[in-house]
Amino acid sequence: MGLLDKFITYLPEVKGPQQKRLPFKEKLKWTLIILVLFFVMGLIPLFGLGENALQQFEFLSIILGASFGSIISLGIGPIVTSSIVLQLLSGTGILNMDTTTTEGRQRFQGLQKLLSIFFIVLEGGIYVLMGGLAPSAALTGTPLYGQLQILLIFQLILGGLVIMFMDEVVSKWGFGSGISLFIAAGVAQQIFIRTFNFLPSPTNPEIAAGAIPALFQSLAIGDVTTAALQIAAITSTVLVFAICVFGQAMKVEIPLSFGKVRGYGMRWPLNFFYTSNIPVILIAALMANIQLFARLLENWGLPLLGTFSGNTPISGIVYWVSSPNIVQSIIQGSFSFNMVLQALTYILVFIIGSVIFSIFWMQTAGMDAASQAKQIMSSGLQIPGFRRDERVLEKILKRYIWPLTIVGGAAVGLLAAVADLTGALSNGTGILLAVMIVYKLYEEIAKQHMMDMHPAMRKFME
Repeated sequence: MGLLDKFITYLPEVKGPQQKRLPFKEKLKWTLIILVLFFVMGLIPLFGLGENALQQFEFLSIILGASFGSIISLGIGPIVTSSIVLQLLSGTGILNMDTTTTEGRQRFQGLQKLLSIFFIVLEGGIYVLMGGLAPSAALTGTPLYGQLQILLIFQLILGGLVIMFMDEVVSKWGFGSGISLFIAAGVAQQIFIRTFNFLPSPTNPEIAAGAIPALFQSLAIGDVTTAALQIAAITSTVLVFAICVFGQAMKVEIPLSFGKVRGYGMRWPLNFFYTSNIPVILIAALMANIQLFARLLENWGLPLLGTFSGNTPISGIVYWVSSPNIVQSIIQGSFSFNMVLQALTYILVFIIGSVIFSIFWMQTAGMDAASQAKQIMSSGLQIPGFRRDERVLEKILKRYIWPLTIVGGAAVGLLAAVADLTGALSNGTGILLAVMIVYKLYEEIAKQHMMDMHPAMRKFME
């Protein structure tokens, strides 16, 4: 690891702030700057692009925080992929790193950045060389075609690196993380467009593309089927929002008291979604990558992961990890028993994947019982009625943390999968992630604002 550590120290990084806690306005400023840059970069097309075979995967671009055909076509895909690899290596014991120490965390983050750069280069090359984002087919066989391929790969790598550093800026200078911010921004944009877009739909020019205008237009002309589809989409979106907010509010509160001050105490909250949206981000990004690579392999004449009919998977692994629109099929009368098997497989994969990543994240992100007990003890707190011993506190926390990690991970996976099956206005998983991200962001902003308004609270919070 000595050579690797030395190499990691030479990797470029965003310098963190000098002060321990940034002011609210400073964090808000950098978060908004990065958000605007993200939207602007999504409008910059790739120079030399002729064929964009990935544009049909708009719903996957939301999960990957990407805009296919633009300079940020890779999105957060390489960053999340590197995180998945590290989580699997750490969880299986192949990579043994003590992330509870400062040196261990720095090494883990440096290794993740190194892997991210590797996947940026790899995915950039794969997207272009396998025909996902390629120069015009009319130039095939000419020297210009190869030159444009190199130029496209360079632009994708450049965009991927910028996204990686933008994520680092948000993590150090803003609220939350860039990965969460980009997903939430993409979902919010898509929901707004699909709800209020009054321009004609490409598939049905007589009806608007937005759900609300289309609902009123379809009712006016007596198109009951279209009206029912729009009502179902709006209803399922609202339900996903409501259920997710309800789940976010569920928590277990452990009573604690200050050992040196009698009569004063607090409650230590453990959320039902203990590992938050991280497991869903990882499993959704993994399944999105499977679908993208299945299309690229099919275009290359090697349908190892399955085949497509238009934009719809029809066979192979990719078929079983894609979600059928159950509600739409029932309304249109095209429902079949095979869709039930496909839906059950999709739900099962999501639940199992979310549980696995939830456990790995709990163990590597300092959320395990030992780390939490150490943090509580260092704050001068203890559980009333128990002696002040870190081992006792760890044993009590294990009763709650492990069940919350497993059940919470399974619940958030189930909710994400069911949301995908209902045909909401955006990708169901994307809506779930957006709600959880915005809710967590709201809590962080409220906490920061409270500490800025009442400096005396800062010491208590820390």
